[in-house]
Amino acid sequence: MTRKTFLLSIFILLAVIFACGMGYGLGSALGERRAPAALPTMAPPAPTATPFSPTATPVSLPTATPLPPTPTLAPAVVPAGDALNLEQDLIRIYQKVNPSVVNITTQILRPDFFWGTVPEEGAGSGFLWDDQGHIITNYHVIEDAHSIQVSFAPGVVMPAQVVGADPGNDLAVIQVENPPENVHPLPLADSDALQVGQIVVAIGNPFGRFQRTMTMGVISALDRTIKVQEGRVLRKVIQTDADINHGNSGGPLLDSSGRVIGVISAIYSPTGANAGVGLAIPVNKAKRVAPVLIAKGRYAHPWLGIEHLGYEITPYLAKRLNLPVDHGLLIAKIYQDSPAQKAGIRPANDEVILGNYRYLVGGDILTAIDGAPLKSWEDLDAYLQENTEVGQTVTLDIIRDGQPMQVQVTLGEEP
Repeated sequence: MTRKTFLLSIFILLAVIFACGMGYGLGSALGERRAPAALPTMAPPAPTATPFSPTATPVSLPTATPLPPTPTLAPAVVPAGDALNLEQDLIRIYQKVNPSVVNITTQILRPDFFWGTVPEEGAGSGFLWDDQGHIITNYHVIEDAHSIQVSFAPGVVMPAQVVGADPGNDLAVIQVENPPENVHPLPLADSDALQVGQIVVAIGNPFGRFQRTMTMGVISALDRTIKVQEGRVLRKVIQTDADINHGNSGGPLLDSSGRVIGVISAIYSPTGANAGVGLAIPVNKAKRVAPVLIAKGRYAHPWLGIEHLGYEITPYLAKRLNLPVDHGLLIAKIYQDSPAQKAGIRPANDEVILGNYRYLVGGDILTAIDGAPLKSWEDLDAYLQENTEVGQTVTLDIIRDGQPMQVQVTLGEEP
């Protein structure tokens, strides 16, 4: 073998060896590209196993209670039909009642230090009571009036005269001659049958300027007792939230049928303007008083002659004075020639000093009238004014010298 042939053989052998080595490396590279080696997967930490007990009771997961459906609120509006009916009723009431509601203007002569007698004007309201031109209003509307003018409608103004007045019940009757032909007396309801919550309507002359103003509200309360000017007390009063202001006094308070249930008398207000507390005298009291005012010019109030002439007994006072009862009225004095004196009621005959007070003792103790128990002078006043009349005989339960007894008394007229 020649040297040249030998070198060629060696070269061929090296080429074969090199080709085999390249083929193995390429195959490995291609294999990694087709199927890359997977990374080792990290197993999550094993939970702490609760040892299995063959007697363990399987735990049941609570079943969730589905939430109730959201309620759909009804719209807070009056149904259209009801609102329309109420509106028509109010229009009907106003058209029917308005002509019979009058505006009253008064002139009062007041003494003045610098100017002498000075005229002042007042204003109020009223309503036609009968076909003879009698008009009901409040006593305080016409009190001390020098002249009175009544307006039935714009341009229809008439002079009026006072027929009768009752300061105790704040009622008065005035009269005009020949009231307009289209004006009729207002129908009257039964105020004893009223209920809190009833719809009411007021028509009047607020502030003496806004004639024939109509407002609406409800009866807020019944049987109120209020003290008004000069110590007068109004009882069984109707309270309403219908807008009432100065100038409404004497006007009618009406029910939803347009019937009079009360005579507007006062407002309770820190500012003197409407505060949602209007007060009206019940019409049943006007029914009782007005005919007497028309016939006699005044209303006689019943009287015993012992009112507020003694002490309201309390448990403390009864103990200190060694009284046989812990309630009632201890009579200290009696008016001369009064019904109580004529019936033999005894006043005090001794006195006791307790601290800074002097008590007249030894008189009769009044505990009841006609079976109605008495704990205060207001109890006695209320019973006399609301349940009796002049000339009526009442039975008084008294205690005299520790012994109970009854005395008959015929009521007289309050001076």
